[in-house]
Amino acid sequence: MEYRKLGKTDLNLSAITYGAFAIGGNMWGGNEKQDSIDAVHASLDHGVTSLDTAPFYGFGLSEELIGQAIKGKDRTKIQLLSKFGLVWDGSNNGKGEFFFDANDNGKNIPVYKYTAKANIIKEVEESLKRLGTDYLDLLQLHWPDATTPISETMEALESLIEQGKIRAAGVSNYSLDQLKEAEESIHLASNQLSYSMLNRGIEKDIIPYTVAHNIGIIAYSPLERGLLTGKYFKDATLKSDDHRNGYFGQFDPEKVKSFLRAIEPLAISKNASLSQLVLKWTTLQPGITIVLAGARNANQAADNAKAINISLNQDELEQINKELQKL
Repeated sequence: MEYRKLGKTDLNLSAITYGAFAIGGNMWGGNEKQDSIDAVHASLDHGVTSLDTAPFYGFGLSEELIGQAIKGKDRTKIQLLSKFGLVWDGSNNGKGEFFFDANDNGKNIPVYKYTAKANIIKEVEESLKRLGTDYLDLLQLHWPDATTPISETMEALESLIEQGKIRAAGVSNYSLDQLKEAEESIHLASNQLSYSMLNRGIEKDIIPYTVAHNIGIIAYSPLERGLLTGKYFKDATLKSDDHRNGYFGQFDPEKVKSFLRAIEPLAISKNASLSQLVLKWTTLQPGITIVLAGARNANQAADNAKAINISLNQDELEQINKELQKL
């Protein structure tokens, strides 16, 4: 595995980081508890030392499963990345910004974006309990909340660093303007953003800024929730409550299939899967610090980790980029 320093922090994270959204089950058609734990174990066995989760993933279940998976292991060799700011249990008392209704076993649960200081402190304590630890390596704002001043949110993060509850603070889904405003209060370690071969908008403005100011970029959805694995054009099916039923609709299936067919020979020549080739390409893009890759079982986790071992020279990268220009 390759390890990379996150911004100006002393955190060294695995270039391929385990993304734990899917093991929460909610919005992903459910999960299998033991398979999820096995996926975390397989990741650790293959050098993936960084685990990214959030309270919202499975309404706490994702964090609980990671806590169970790492119990008894050397905590100093594992980096726990979690988030705050999505409230689903009503504890915000109507405060914050309504986000969407999450479906949980047929029941709609209102989810709010809420990043007030008191809520952040509350959420961190709950996360620490679920994860079975007394500190987080990186705490990230999950989604911007228009009802709370950014300075208040950053003040809470700075306080948590001083208390030793978190080692570093980051954000997710922040625009360039929001990033600049936050930097007036605290130097952020990172910004976690959606980034993939099909979604490269952050290259225009955010990446130049983060590179210039030594802020890490954590790329999520590099496989576009599985679309770039190619399996959903073959025999894979999605359950009715899987959010990807609507998500995949934003892409032109024929163009994506054509692209995957074009790069498949390169993957085969590397003795790699399409997903491994895509993950490796993503780790090599300028400004990208680490790449999140989700896995529901041990085999998927091991395959993701092995992607780092693929070698791509400049000609091969240009070959992939040439095909991407056709999309």
